[in-house]
Amino acid sequence: MTDHDEELLAAVAEPSRRRLLDVLLVQGEATPTALAGDLPFTRQAVTKHLAVLHRAGLVTARRDGREVRYTVHPARLDEAARALADVAARWNTRLQRIKTLAEATHRDSQREPQPATQQDDHP
Repeated sequence: MTDHDEELLAAVAEPSRRRLLDVLLVQGEATPTALAGDLPFTRQAVTKHLAVLHRAGLVTARRDGREVRYTVHPARLDEAARALADVAARWNTRLQRIKTLAEATHRDSQREPQPATQQDDHP
């Protein structure tokens, strides 16, 4: 995984940023002020989240007079989805290996002879 992928995954790992992306997808294009009106965070928090998303290439910014309008960069969002799917597939493979190892260990422990118990010599 490249540093660029790591930055991408870090950007979408934060629930507030995913929520911001969802709102931005619905609105199509919005200013930080408009987004803050639809989210439970301040305009400053929205701006900080947008900066992280912008660095990761998930949103694009367009200056419109004194305002900056943001839109989701769909191709980069698709890359994020593919990167997450790749991570999930690798973890599924690892977990399957662990499961196979645990099952084999359990089977082997069932086959081992149990130690004999001492019996009383008394009638």
